[in-house]
Amino acid sequence: MEPQIGHGKCNQIFRSCKPYLAMISLQFGYAGMNIITKLSLNHGMSHYVLVVYRHAFAALSIAPFALILERKVRPKITFTIFLQIFTLGLLGPVIDQNFYYAGLKFTSPTFSCAMSNMLPAMTFIMAVIFRMEKIDLRKVIYQAKLIGTLVTVAGAMLMTLYKGPIVELFWTKHVLAAANGPPPASAASVAADKEWVKGCICLIIATLAWASLFVLQAATLKKYSAQLSLTTLVCFMGTLQAIVVTLVMEKRNASAWRIGWDMNLLAAAYAGIVTSSIAYYVQGLVIQKKGPVFASAFSPLMMIIVAIMGSFILAEKIYLGGVIGAFLIVGGLYSVLWGKYRESKEKKEKEAMTLPMAMKSEATKAVEGEEVEMKKKESSSSSVDPSAIAVMQSVNGA
Repeated sequence: MEPQIGHGKCNQIFRSCKPYLAMISLQFGYAGMNIITKLSLNHGMSHYVLVVYRHAFAALSIAPFALILERKVRPKITFTIFLQIFTLGLLGPVIDQNFYYAGLKFTSPTFSCAMSNMLPAMTFIMAVIFRMEKIDLRKVIYQAKLIGTLVTVAGAMLMTLYKGPIVELFWTKHVLAAANGPPPASAASVAADKEWVKGCICLIIATLAWASLFVLQAATLKKYSAQLSLTTLVCFMGTLQAIVVTLVMEKRNASAWRIGWDMNLLAAAYAGIVTSSIAYYVQGLVIQKKGPVFASAFSPLMMIIVAIMGSFILAEKIYLGGVIGAFLIVGGLYSVLWGKYRESKEKKEKEAMTLPMAMKSEATKAVEGEEVEMKKKESSSSSVDPSAIAVMQSVNGA
């Protein structure tokens, strides 16, 4: 019996850890996507075209699994569900990805990942607006959520408006010294600052669209529970919408569609298969089980991974303003998460307390019902005085 008990405990621990392991794995996948995509954009690939190819790869890679595994459980698509899928395709593949790639092109992978840590705060705000989250400022847990959101926004504003000096890491000091070369001219520096601010704005818009995607996805999964099919439809719809956008934005550059066996193909395939099809599906499962705020809780890990990889592969420059802003964003992030954790814990405790009371109430009602039935049977079987019946009727009439 002991080995079976131990085996059961191991299975229980593994089941409880699966959402955490899934989100941690996703961060490694996202980190690799940021580095590969930055290399591709630096080599001249259009981010509009990249979005099209990315989600085309995503739809083709996950569609067979959706057709086979969910052929018996796939719900019917109503007009409301179609509108939700259309909106998800617009929010994720089109708005989020295009603005994120533009921000990544104008800034750096580490900076882009740091800005994306605003996601939990924005998700919390969107969830409050759509009544998926509640807020009561009289309680500490909701105060922590609000303060964390404000600190996160402050960190993002600091990263946008202040760069500061370059922070040299001990393993990249000599690499940066060789890569930096002579200081840029003032005109070039001003142009670079404008590009930086433009990139920050793009990243903020992308994060807002991503938060909206999380909230809408959580609502859609309640009506359309086939995660694989939903992921396929979102990627397919996003591909069609992205084609239209690309035809408009790249109408004078037909060569932008060309892609060969190079970094551009790797970026599109990796982003499509790993960070769109697999990530959308895993993200949907985690959201369904843990909620939209939990699914956005692991972004700081991606920032750390990208900072290390970017410093080695891209000789990326890390600025003091970015470091301070990143710390503020991460601090605000975990303040929001602490409030979410305490809220979930209190909810479970209340459910544990109300369940025995509800069971007791149901048992009491059942006993009382049996007693009433017994009395009815006794009264019907015994002789009753006609005058007594008249009195009861008069009382009831009064």
